[in-house]
Amino acid sequence: MRNKRGAKDVKRAELQAYLNQFLAVDRVKDYCPNGLQVEGRDEVHKIITGVTACQALIEHAVAEDADAILVHHGYFWKGEPAEIQGMKKRRLQLLLRNDINLFAYHLPLDVHARLGNNAQLARLMGWPDPSPLTTVEPEGVVMCTELSHDEDAGALALQLEEKLGRRLFCAVHQAQPIRRIAWCTGGGQGFIDAAAQTGCDAFVTGEVSEQTIHSAREQGIAFYAAGHHATERYGIRALGEHLEEQFGLAHRFIDIDSPA
Repeated sequence: MRNKRGAKDVKRAELQAYLNQFLAVDRVKDYCPNGLQVEGRDEVHKIITGVTACQALIEHAVAEDADAILVHHGYFWKGEPAEIQGMKKRRLQLLLRNDINLFAYHLPLDVHARLGNNAQLARLMGWPDPSPLTTVEPEGVVMCTELSHDEDAGALALQLEEKLGRRLFCAVHQAQPIRRIAWCTGGGQGFIDAAAQTGCDAFVTGEVSEQTIHSAREQGIAFYAAGHHATERYGIRALGEHLEEQFGLAHRFIDIDSPA
């Protein structure tokens, strides 16, 4: 049924069931609950998508009279304080006061074969035929590809900066040409060893740790930290566009930028 704004109304429960099945949430063990994290109004006609459910994103949703927010980074992470106070109180209070649903999908969105963050980064970069690195779990959390030609380490750095629209945090170049690339969007620097051990020439992720540099140098693998936010802007936007097409919902992606 269409509402006054011309978009279709969808029951929250129907949307939740579809997303949970489409992203196969039951197959992935995660650090947070995936799916509906905060219940709002029963009918959904407009969705705001964004990387993280920060206060600024919620304020955008309120200003645009959205019924739901769909993010990659939601709330209730394993190990975080359980008390509802301070920043957490203000965020939840704004959602509940305005009866806005919050949906969040973390690892299930990272690994989705078509709309996931890893798949969308490959699409952005033009990397052909991505496939999961089978030595790590869950399947799809690290992807790899083989280029049709050798690539220079410096040239790959420039390509990443051009496509992502920002400077790299860190780059460790190697003299040998790059043919096989592995990547994990977001905070995936810990997978550099798996990439090196499976014969990859380069590893791309969002973040960097002190030990990552030594792993890259000593194992002879080029390394690029391109930004957690910068590498994970694309999956959630693609998912929102998919829902717009699938259900006729109104959708807008809001990029609350973060240098991290």
